[in-house]
Amino acid sequence: MRTFNRLFTYILSLSLLFIITPAILIAQEKKTELSVGHELSIIIASKFKIPQLTPPPPKPNYWKRGTFLQLGFSQMALSNWAPGGYSSVALNAYVNTYANYTVKTLFWESRLQVAYGFIQSFGDRYKKSDDKFIIDSKFGYKAWDKLFASAVFNFRTQMSTGFDYPKNADPRLVSAPFSPAYLSLGLGIDYKPDKTLSITFSPLAGNVVIVQLPELRKKYGNPVDQSTALKLGAQLKMDYNKNIMKNVNLSTSATFFSDFLGEAQNIKINWDLFIDAKINKFFSTNIRTNLIYDDDILIADSNGALAPRIQFKEILSVGFQYTFGEFKK
Repeated sequence: MRTFNRLFTYILSLSLLFIITPAILIAQEKKTELSVGHELSIIIASKFKIPQLTPPPPKPNYWKRGTFLQLGFSQMALSNWAPGGYSSVALNAYVNTYANYTVKTLFWESRLQVAYGFIQSFGDRYKKSDDKFIIDSKFGYKAWDKLFASAVFNFRTQMSTGFDYPKNADPRLVSAPFSPAYLSLGLGIDYKPDKTLSITFSPLAGNVVIVQLPELRKKYGNPVDQSTALKLGAQLKMDYNKNIMKNVNLSTSATFFSDFLGEAQNIKINWDLFIDAKINKFFSTNIRTNLIYDDDILIADSNGALAPRIQFKEILSVGFQYTFGEFKK
């Protein structure tokens, strides 16, 4: 029994020693040297490697996406106004969204542009001022330093019916959804000397002109009995995008097409220009222009005579804007 009591007292004393000793060492710190047992414990503990938990590296994101939204609104009210006129409301909406994929030697760039505008004159009539639906897509594979083998796709049409309003005559139907619609595909090379400029030459390009309404087919160059017409030729497309000064961006795109199946010397031109000046985070002013020349499109003059003519549209807008994602115009 005495032996058991002595053993219990020894174990208890040893336990208290291991508990109290670290506390004394911490309290005295530099005043007292470490015991042999404590030094041995430190040496043993240093032999064990403490695992360092680091989060795994994020997966690379090869996509870049962005959206630009703009709304312009104007209103005018007249009451007993001697010079005359009509009260009116005008609205312009524009959406520009893109999604680009880039990995090593491959890239895929896609863009959707939707615009619609109208003027409602109270006392006159509702008139459409802007209407477009455009999809652009380009796929490229790096062949040399700044040259890419590429395929270019484009689709454009309008979303609602459009009318011409001649003087002293009823409105004339001039467009409708898929009347016309243009679909093109070109194969060739894409030259990118820097991030602001892209020049794509397609020695083999095909355009399909779709006109669903028979009464509009002659106006857009299709046979009356055919809703679609194929044009085969060569195409040159140039895109330029740059901030020309602080808060001012210039973006332009020009397409030139020569139809080998028709009059090859009559180059078809489609040129878009967009200049945006940012006022603050939510407001901006911009100008959008579009120039088109197509000898297959017949446009009536003031006397009703049909002939190919240069088409030009300009929209100056001041209004609300907002961007989502990594937007570039």
